[in-house]
Amino acid sequence: MAEEKKVKKKKIKQKSKKKTLISRIAFAVLAIFLVVGIGVGIKLGITLLEMKKEAVELVSGATRDTFKANQTTLVYDTNGELITKLKGEKDVYYLEYGEIPQKVIDAVVAVEDSRFYDHHGIDLKGIARAAVALVKNKGEIHEGASTITQQLARGIFLNNDVTWSRKIKEMFVALELEKIYSKQDILEFYLNNIYYSNGYYGIQAAAQGYFNLNADELSLSQIAYLSAIPNGPTMYNPYNHPEATTKRRNKILKDMLEDNYISQSEYDEAISKKIKVVKKKTTETHDYVETYVIHCATESLMKDSGFEFRYSFNNDSDKEAYEEEYNKAYATCKRTLYTAGYRIYTSIDFDKQDELQSAINRNLASYTDTKDGVYKVQAAGTCIDNKTGKVVAIVGGRSQDNLEGYTLNRAYQSARQPGSGLKPLLVYAPALERGYTPGSTVDDSPMSSSDPHKVRNSGNSYRGSISLRAAVMKSSNVATMRLYESLTPKTALSYLEKMHFSHLVERDYKYYTTCLGGMTYGVTTEEMAAGFATLANDGEYRAPTCIEEITDSSGALIVKGSTGTKKIYSKSAANMMTDVLESVVTGGTGKGTKINGFDTAGKTGTTSDYRDGWFCGYTPYYTTAIWVGRDDHKIMYNLHGNTYPAYIWKDFMDDIHKNLDSTENFKNYDGGESSIPASTQKTEASTAKSSDTTAASTEATTTEAATTEASTTEAPTTATPPTEAPSDTPSDEDGE
Repeated sequence: MAEEKKVKKKKIKQKSKKKTLISRIAFAVLAIFLVVGIGVGIKLGITLLEMKKEAVELVSGATRDTFKANQTTLVYDTNGELITKLKGEKDVYYLEYGEIPQKVIDAVVAVEDSRFYDHHGIDLKGIARAAVALVKNKGEIHEGASTITQQLARGIFLNNDVTWSRKIKEMFVALELEKIYSKQDILEFYLNNIYYSNGYYGIQAAAQGYFNLNADELSLSQIAYLSAIPNGPTMYNPYNHPEATTKRRNKILKDMLEDNYISQSEYDEAISKKIKVVKKKTTETHDYVETYVIHCATESLMKDSGFEFRYSFNNDSDKEAYEEEYNKAYATCKRTLYTAGYRIYTSIDFDKQDELQSAINRNLASYTDTKDGVYKVQAAGTCIDNKTGKVVAIVGGRSQDNLEGYTLNRAYQSARQPGSGLKPLLVYAPALERGYTPGSTVDDSPMSSSDPHKVRNSGNSYRGSISLRAAVMKSSNVATMRLYESLTPKTALSYLEKMHFSHLVERDYKYYTTCLGGMTYGVTTEEMAAGFATLANDGEYRAPTCIEEITDSSGALIVKGSTGTKKIYSKSAANMMTDVLESVVTGGTGKGTKINGFDTAGKTGTTSDYRDGWFCGYTPYYTTAIWVGRDDHKIMYNLHGNTYPAYIWKDFMDDIHKNLDSTENFKNYDGGESSIPASTQKTEASTAKSSDTTAASTEATTTEAATTEASTTEAPTTATPPTEAPSDTPSDEDGE
């Protein structure tokens, strides 16, 4: 018996020990859960505090401009017609709250957030509904329950990650937004930033994109239709799923009726309407205009930001350092064009633009050979209004429908050798500035073999002592060289520097054939048009641009596109040069180019071996520069300045002068004005020699002057600078 009790006692002790062990384990487990729970709770609490802090920083660091970011920039021509839109990934037009139709506001509140006016950023009922959905879907978020304020928070400050952490951040940001901004502000921000599919952000972009209307022109049915899209921009894409979009429109109209935003009669009328959206826009591009506008607008913003443009350099390394600085500033300002929602007003006249393009196409129609889909024979032209100094038309090549995207705009991106076209700006106008007159005698006799800068006239034709006027009319190379020696390269090229000719390099100062157009790189039609327009404007230079002004989306002025003026030649020198160039078009190398009934001045230019042909000329109204040649620099045997370039120039200028008053004439020169002291004036070029012969003695003897196209940030070329210096063989062949 005693033994049996001992056994029972032992079993009881064992059971007690077992119970104690279980209790201890249970307690330990509970303790662990408690500790872990507290730890998780603390960690969660810290995370929530961090999220709240981040939300406060995000919202407090924002301004009203934060909600206007990435707006579409609009570009207009001289008549206020839209040319193009500059946009990144978004197409956005901003409307102030008062510009948004009330029915648009009512529709979006009815369908997206019926308790919008009652909550403070988050809707607790919606959150409860979303929490139930979260449990049902095992932690996967399928139901958003986001208020309008939360959607705005996500679109502006966060991303679209479908996670609980993003959802909580969204709530905190929404709460902060409602502390700072009114309900009207939030609706304004929201309706300007929500996505309506197909690249349209905001109600105005959607109204224009789908119906070609402004927001305030939309019908109730159209408003409800557009309001259907943001909930699922892919699912309710009007082009891909019109039936689904219409079905959701009907739901929205019903919601508006039930919430007393519309009457029964309004509902009946709206729901009976059939919706028809405009065809998907295939944007018509004006390639050459657009690239030039972008370039001019970018440089206008650079200038406004304090960037200092330079056109002369101490050496190559100085030039390279400047170009690096320029490219950085250019890239920054160009990006702004695509996001700031600017309104760019330009001087481009599309009647003239179309005519210049047509003139180029017509006169080169017989050249049909292509390389890589691009016509081998090309042309470019720039036209400037002499009264304003602004570019009204610019064409960078022949029309080609098979090319996509922006192509090379040769009018301002390609530098080509100008031949004799440069002589008036570089040699003759400076000579007239220094006391010469059109009747002054210059030496057109052959240069001796011992002359370090020996050149020949075209056809070896010489006339001995002739007037300066005759030298320009026959495009004498030897008379030009002798005058250039008298001026010195440094003095002569300073005139081009002051007119912002941007492709001058050290070699152009070293080799005297620069005066005949034998430059290392060359010039553009934009530069030449601005140079000749300076002569037409009494010697006053105005930097070429097409920008009238740039404003923000609300109309506040950002940049005024003033060209500014700079005195290059005296009024007398400019008017004398014009008088001489009138003789060129009536009896010289440009004979036949005079615009009937209008005073006309001009100059031809043809480079050696007929690789580049130019005609630059003007009337009292317009100045136009035309270039013709090949991108590969190959020879065109029938190319002269007075053939295709002159044909295009005359064709275009005849057209744009129709209906203009032909009584406006060039000014007569007084023959007495000069900015150079009388002691330094010369009357005979034949006796003038440059003392600077050291550099000239090293000139190379190659047979032609090489060129390459100018680099550009938008359409770079692959040509490289010449490895040999320009020759002392005349590069101009149009003196006949």
